[in-house]
Order: sequence, then structure tokens, then C-alpha cells
Amino acid sequence: MDQLNTLWNFLSHYKYLIVIVLGVLLVGFVDENSFLRRIKLDMQISDLKEEIARYNEQNEADMARLRDLKQNPKAIERVAREQYFMKADDEDIYVLTEDQLPETVDPENNETSE
Repeated sequence: MDQLNTLWNFLSHYKYLIVIVLGVLLVGFVDENSFLRRIKLDMQISDLKEEIARYNEQNEADMARLRDLKQNPKAIERVAREQYFMKADDEDIYVLTEDQLPETVDPENNETSE
């Protein structure tokens, strides 16, 4: 009984402090609008802003290339040659690639080697 009375006196003496601490803990860490969630959302917002900036730069570069393709017929020819390997009637195109060595199978160990 003495311990219960001591606990009650402690709680009644520090009731405002206890309520404030519990409120801060509840709002700061447990609530759906907590400080931790806010920090995570701020970090996510900054990542998304960086992604938006990257897409805007890519969009500007693509728009400049599109304007160049619309205004300059030589640009269309250059793209056709570089990306689609198209050629004029009087020329030949050689495409150089690095081929990988074929794998050989060792008949004794049944292992592949390069």
C-alpha cells in the first residue's frame, strides 16, 4: 500500500511533465504525422525533385534535337545513318562489333571454357 501511495504522489506531483512527455512521444514517433514520417517524406520529395530536374534536362535535349530534325534535312540523314544503318546507293557500310568467343565444352570433364 505504501508503494502505491508513493507512486500516486509522484504521478500527481509531475502530472503535467508526464503528459507533455507522453504527448511529444506520441506526436513525434507514433502518430501517422510523426516527425520521423515527415523527415522520410521530405527526403522522398527531394529525390523526386532531382528526378524531375533530370527529366526536364532530358526533355530540353530531346526538344532541341526534334527542332534540329524538323529544320535540317541533313540531321535526318545523319540519324538514319548512325542509328538505322541506312546508306546511299553508292556506298557500303561496315559495322564493327566485338564478338565474344564461343564457349567450348571439354568432353572429358563436361565443363565449359572460354
